[in-house]
Amino acid sequence: MNDNLATEILDKLKNGELHEFRIQKEDFMIFRKVLVAREDFKHYRGIAKHNGEVVYQYMQEARS
Repeated sequence: MNDNLATEILDKLKNGELHEFRIQKEDFMIFRKVLVAREDFKHYRGIAKHNGEVVYQYMQEARS
């Protein structure tokens, strides 16, 4: 995982090309760094799973 790949994944989630994306524990910090730098950060929902995995989805309405 690198910054460019994380940006590409987040854009695909936003554009509806991906419904969700699963991030492995070892890639989480890189992915999160790119995610929180985005203006639409609050549109993404991360759902924690077992073994440090997180499933991200894009929501049309921003969370509060």
